[in-house]
Amino acid sequence: MAGGFVSQTPGVRNYNYKLTPKVFITCFIGAFGGLIFGYDLGISGGVTSMEPFLKEFFPHVYKKMKSAHENEYCRFDSELLTLFTSSLYLAALVSSLFASTITRIFGRKWSMFLGGFTFFVGSAFNGFAQNIAMLLIGRILLGFGVGFANQSVPVYLSEMAPPNLRGAFNNGFQVAIIFGIVVATIINYFTAQMKGNIGWRISLGLACVPAMMIMFGALILPDTPNSLIERGFAEEAKEMLRSLRGTDEVEEEFQDLIDASEESKQVKHPWKNILLPRYRPQLIMTCAIPFFQQLTGINVITFYAPVLFQTLGFGSKASLLSAMVTGIIELLCTFVAVFTVDRFGRRVLFLQGGIQMLISQIAIGIMIGVKFGTVGTGNIGKTDANVIVALICIYVAGFAWSWGPLGWLVPSEISPLEIRSAAQAINVAVNMFFTFLVAQLFLTMLCHMKFGLFFFFAVFVFIMTIFIYLMLPETKNVPIEEMNRVWKAHWFWGRFIPDEAVGVSAAELQQKAV
Repeated sequence: MAGGFVSQTPGVRNYNYKLTPKVFITCFIGAFGGLIFGYDLGISGGVTSMEPFLKEFFPHVYKKMKSAHENEYCRFDSELLTLFTSSLYLAALVSSLFASTITRIFGRKWSMFLGGFTFFVGSAFNGFAQNIAMLLIGRILLGFGVGFANQSVPVYLSEMAPPNLRGAFNNGFQVAIIFGIVVATIINYFTAQMKGNIGWRISLGLACVPAMMIMFGALILPDTPNSLIERGFAEEAKEMLRSLRGTDEVEEEFQDLIDASEESKQVKHPWKNILLPRYRPQLIMTCAIPFFQQLTGINVITFYAPVLFQTLGFGSKASLLSAMVTGIIELLCTFVAVFTVDRFGRRVLFLQGGIQMLISQIAIGIMIGVKFGTVGTGNIGKTDANVIVALICIYVAGFAWSWGPLGWLVPSEISPLEIRSAAQAINVAVNMFFTFLVAQLFLTMLCHMKFGLFFFFAVFVFIMTIFIYLMLPETKNVPIEEMNRVWKAHWFWGRFIPDEAVGVSAAELQQKAV
């Protein structure tokens, strides 16, 4: 399929290319990196609701769960139980900072391979765990794998994809995450019905499968032209660009990559330089977007969906089934973003999804408040429970085509090469830190804030929607090495971008914009 694109940003160049099978296959395999993150997100919540697992490692939680008079909001409140879930994300935070250097020096693919390998070892520890220590060591190793994969995969996809399809290809990472979640919830549904300890061991041990997929995928993948140039392989990069774009006419794009690489070599300390005023837009966005993504409250649903549904009065089997349904809906709705993000743009999906999440969260909070009040006792009828599940599905759908995929896409595409690895490391670190925080505190917050917890997250959804409306420029169809022009044309961020960073004077840019 031949193609080109027309950017709406003044001064941005147009490249000629074809959508080749090679770029499709490499991005498809590269997106496997999302599977390990998704599988863990889906598996951990289901395992922590399985009675044999709780009896083996968290007997005090099991006793509280079985108490007929226990406050519904506080049934699963245990710092040790939440540490089992959240320890992974603290490890991912630390490893993402090291992954930045490895990704820059050795290339994107080897960072992906290392992520798959450490995740594989962690899955073995968890599957054969005999005590809490083995569980936590396994979780930490899983976290190292997630940190490396989340740091390298979005950058890999953004650099491989043609500009006008970058959003769709990058969203493959989020599709893989959600697919991993769905597979995990299906596995949990069946393993939860097994007798004894075999069920949860299978659930945790099968994490080795997505780990092997990313390991073998990374071995056969080529590295990106950007990374090859950055490491001194200019001729190989040019040949790779020809292969990816399906044309020999790649001189303009290749020269842009060379220029970006030369500029990046002037930056000896990317971690220091990213603090300079000229990179202020990228720094703020790579901190704010992952922060807001976690404060949507989505991981409350993802981590603890089975636990949450049991709190709402569903049985163990029904809660796992409900979690499976919400996961399938999230997967299907993520494809909405894949097919629309490069047509309607990032801002439209961010804003529409934010409004949808805000309304549904408020409705969920009201219904739970009416049924359980502040004391956390009472019963919820089948009809009301189904309405709450429907509202959760509406909320999940809104996230799936907005903050879910775009929370990874936008930070990975907005930074120039000289700070890209550092910026993506910050993005992952902030994401993992607040993922850890939400995972660690959710059950305690639910116990103390009760139904007000949903209003808490709704306030943040309102704030982040206003933030996107005012502060995020549209980046669709803009080549990744031309992104400074977008920031220069923005009403607020333009003051931070020097004229030489866009290759034209501010007056020329303003004239073209008019």
